[in-house]
Order: sequence, then structure tokens, then C-alpha cells
Amino acid sequence: MPMHWLAITDLLAALALGAALGFTGGLFGIGGGIIAIPVLALAFGMNQAMAQGTSLAMMVPVLLVGWLRYNRRHAVPGRPALQIGVLASSTTWLVAHVANQLEPNILRTVFGSFLLLLALRMLMRNAVTQAEAGSKLDIRLMPLVGILGGASMGLLGIGGGLIATPVLTSLFRQRQTTAQSLSLALVTPCSIIALATYGAAGSVDWSMGLPMAIGGLLTVSSGVAMAHRLPEQKMRIAFAWMILMTSLWLLLRPILMK
Repeated sequence: MPMHWLAITDLLAALALGAALGFTGGLFGIGGGIIAIPVLALAFGMNQAMAQGTSLAMMVPVLLVGWLRYNRRHAVPGRPALQIGVLASSTTWLVAHVANQLEPNILRTVFGSFLLLLALRMLMRNAVTQAEAGSKLDIRLMPLVGILGGASMGLLGIGGGLIATPVLTSLFRQRQTTAQSLSLALVTPCSIIALATYGAAGSVDWSMGLPMAIGGLLTVSSGVAMAHRLPEQKMRIAFAWMILMTSLWLLLRPILMK
């Protein structure tokens, strides 16, 4: 989609939305597309494809900066991060081809239901104490998390970090911030590939996406800093509530958009 000048109100709205999503993305180690897509569709009248492509224009630079900030505070070994990224990107590409043949509303309902159960499980286990009481999987299996996150990205274009982070904390007993850093290593390459695809198809409103990216870049570091200041248990509980709100939005979306 060609660049065009935004009205001052739309420009300020794009900057504010990007700033809010940048902080949220830095705090939870996610891209923010789960929030950006419905806002762009409802508030700015974009169709689904344009909303997804435009949100990626904001997400990619925010994800890159967020991952660098997380990795600077808790350096993650390059090998598992690379393995997760490669597996996630490959799975995203493969699953996306299958997803085009499936009913999107059914996919959204299944994914939303899964997230709801996952969030309730995290909250009932009261985050750190009981989660760490469970058995720990062999750390060599950790790159396989990329397949789960990539499948989510391929099916819906969102949710890779929402799936990967709780798996890394509960099954591999990683710290919340370390898990979020690994999730960013998963989501970032997938998002770059997706943005290139949407851009080639003309499904990116760069006039909206670039101001959102600028707003996000101004706040993502603050979100990362906040994530490292909060106690581990509070971070896990906050992440669980974020997943819960996301699942409810996905499940109630057909009703709300009528």
C-alpha cells in the first residue's frame, strides 16, 4: 500500500497506540499483535489482512529491540535461541500453507479455549512455587518449543510468545524473563518473514505502521526494565492474567464485532 499523509489525529493515535503496545511488548516479551490487530480493524476500519500486515510493521522493530534488551540483562546461549528461531520460522511457513484451507473462526475458538485453560492453570498453581515443584524436562528438548510457537504463528499470525513462555517456565523451569527472551527469539524471525510476505502483497499500511513503530520504540525499553524490576511471582501472575484477557477477547470477538 502506498504511503499517504495521516491526519494529525490519526498520527497521534498511531503514536500513542504504538507506545502502549511497545511497553506491553517489552513487559511481557510479546509483539503486541493480539491487541493491535483488533484496534486497527475496529478503530481504523482495516480489513483483517491489512490490520495484520500493519501490526507487523510495528511489531518487527519492537521485537528486535525487546530481544536485544532482554538478552543484554539475561544473556541466552546463542545455540538454543537460534534453534528455536529456525524451528519456529520453518513451522510457521509450513503451517501457514495448511491454515489457508481451514476455517479461521474455528481456529480462533480452539486457540482461545487453549489459552483460557492455560491461564487458569497458571493462576491456580499460583505461579512460581508450585510450577517449580513439577518435573523438569531435559533442557536439550527446549528448542522443540519453537514448533509450538511457530504452529501458533502459522495458524493465526499471533500467539507464538503466549504459547512458548508458559511452556518454558513450567516444563523447563526457566525464569520468567529468560523465557520471555527465548520467546522473542522465536517470534522475531517469524514476524520478519510475515512482514515481508504481507508487504509484497500490498497488505501493509506503512503510513500507519511506521508511526506505530516509532511510538513502540520509545517505550519498549521501559517495559523490559519494568519486567526485570518486578518480582518473579508477580511477573508470572501478570503474564497469566494477560493470557486470560487475550483468550476472552478471542472467544468473545464474534459477539463483540456483530
